[in-house]
Amino acid sequence: MQPIWSVSRPAVVMDCGTGFSKIGFAGNAEPSFVIPTAVGPGASSAAGGSGGGAAAGLGSLRSGGGPLLGDLDFTIGEEALAAAQLAAAAAGTGGGGAGGLVFPVRQGVVADWDAMERFWQKCLFHYLRVDPEEHSVVVTEPPLNPPESREAMAEIMFESFNVAGLYVGVQAVLALYAGWATADRADREAARAASGPAPSSTSTSAPASTSTSAPTSAAHLTGTVVDVGEGVAHIIPVVDGFVLEGAIKSLPLAGRAVTGFVQQMLRERGEPVPPELSLDVCRRIKEGHCYVAPDMLREFGRYDRDPGKYHRGLKLPNPRTGTDFSVELGYERFLAPEVFFSPGMCPSAPPGTPSLPRAVDDVIQACPIDTRRALYGNVVLSGGSTMFKNFGRRLAADLTAATSRRLQPGATAIDISVRSHAMQRFAVWFGGSLVACDPHFGSVCHTREQYQEHGPSICRTNYVYRDA
Repeated sequence: MQPIWSVSRPAVVMDCGTGFSKIGFAGNAEPSFVIPTAVGPGASSAAGGSGGGAAAGLGSLRSGGGPLLGDLDFTIGEEALAAAQLAAAAAGTGGGGAGGLVFPVRQGVVADWDAMERFWQKCLFHYLRVDPEEHSVVVTEPPLNPPESREAMAEIMFESFNVAGLYVGVQAVLALYAGWATADRADREAARAASGPAPSSTSTSAPASTSTSAPTSAAHLTGTVVDVGEGVAHIIPVVDGFVLEGAIKSLPLAGRAVTGFVQQMLRERGEPVPPELSLDVCRRIKEGHCYVAPDMLREFGRYDRDPGKYHRGLKLPNPRTGTDFSVELGYERFLAPEVFFSPGMCPSAPPGTPSLPRAVDDVIQACPIDTRRALYGNVVLSGGSTMFKNFGRRLAADLTAATSRRLQPGATAIDISVRSHAMQRFAVWFGGSLVACDPHFGSVCHTREQYQEHGPSICRTNYVYRDA
């Protein structure tokens, strides 16, 4: 049997989120492609305005006899978004309709497996241009993903694409591993010293997986992962390589909520943003001009005294008309990301949604008492929506305030450490890249032969380390 990984045949790593998917090859520091997680009509469907679009043709590829024999008239990523706009325009909706657009991942979980299968097909054959039979594949999954989802992944990967091997990695553990691998030596030694004992056998936990040259065992993977993507935020405690499932918390506070808040404020102020470009423009404003205020009241005071210091004028092209339009930015630059810390101001957040710092504090408090200091001491940020300036600083300050209020007089203060790192935006993907390069990857990756012998149930468990 050929080795599961080699330099000439590196594993494919795919981290598919609600908004964007990161795909590339193991051993690289960054993904080769970052594309919207969307499936849309092909060129002929869009031009014909058939109305069914991608939604009408997203039958299972396996029903067509394999990944290359199904209906190939579909697009993904930016091409899908453009094709959907064209289809909507042809249908007479002026670009406002869905145009057959399908988003297979919702709030971090695969909701449409047929569309997901087609999305992976394009990723493998069109973007990465690989023969799946010669490569192993690393696919990431959110916390608390049901075993049935892993079986569905296995069926698609082995039966439709006949991959050489499959590893399903927990996103939180991969992010924690990426943070460890990018930390300097002093931080690693401090994390080792702070790590508490492994959780007792009675704790509800799932074996986590990851390993590279940095940690010598799963016992060095201890921390609280704050993973904020486009559709959902997850707070996941990991102790000695185990995910403490009973303490995991998810929040509807993510990048999409910030984008929507910017969109609402610009609309209320009457900024002349074309409706068909509103979402894209607001996303660009969020990513390029928004930041977290260390102290919201002080920031508003400074804004009131000198608003011109905060204003930014943008001139953007309208590809539909060929003309430019202008947008004036003001307090939304620091007010929009405040939804993470004051969710009551976010219209899309359900009543009673806790702030991100409170949720992190609640998660750690729900963990065994002898692990809490280590979890407070290694809060690792992951995901593009944690990239706002001062995000980590504000989170650390609010956590420090929350823990200080509980301390008894004379008690030792809790050391709060919120860690940002160079690979933060693609932390989950980078962690998968590192795991697939580990010399022990072959012992934890499920092979095609194992699948043929035991079926999809082998992917219900995915270890990071196997004790010799």
